[in-house]
Amino acid sequence: MSNEVFSRLVDAHYGALYRFALSLARNSSDAGDLVQQTFFIWATKGHGLHDQAAAKGWLFTTLYREFLRVRRRGARASSLDAMPESQAELAAEEVDRVAKCDSSTVVAALQEVDEAFRAPLTLFYLEDLSYNEIAEILEVPIGTVMSRLSRGKAQLRTLLTTAAAAPEARIIPFGSAQGGKQA
Repeated sequence: MSNEVFSRLVDAHYGALYRFALSLARNSSDAGDLVQQTFFIWATKGHGLHDQAAAKGWLFTTLYREFLRVRRRGARASSLDAMPESQAELAAEEVDRVAKCDSSTVVAALQEVDEAFRAPLTLFYLEDLSYNEIAEILEVPIGTVMSRLSRGKAQLRTLLTTAAAAPEARIIPFGSAQGGKQA
């Protein structure tokens, strides 16, 4: 593969891969490492991909697999069974409060969502991927994607409702100092 082709691939997909990595790793240095490792793997194995149009999916899948490999090495996976099956619907008033949240609050709340739900939410809302594409990237059945999206949205809604109801107890935006109160 020529340097020019590789550079175009990096230019086309770096931002989206980095956002996905950041949503998984929850810190910028680990996200950067994941993206760098993904492109390294592409440089060493990507030539085996016969359909270059499938590069985006290959890169996202590789990044996710690399994240799982690193996580398995460093920590135990969280259990999906700990999440309650159903969560109460929000009242219309709460929905209005959530709708008024600024983007930094939404991004910060997304970082607080359980890891198993964060990846599908990020891929669906921030990367605009279909259920099928998400299922392929995460290597899970489409029903699992739909379930995780539903449960993740409920968790995100709860976090945003809490943040909107008590502005003084706002979620600290990702990357901010962990100590002080938000203005």
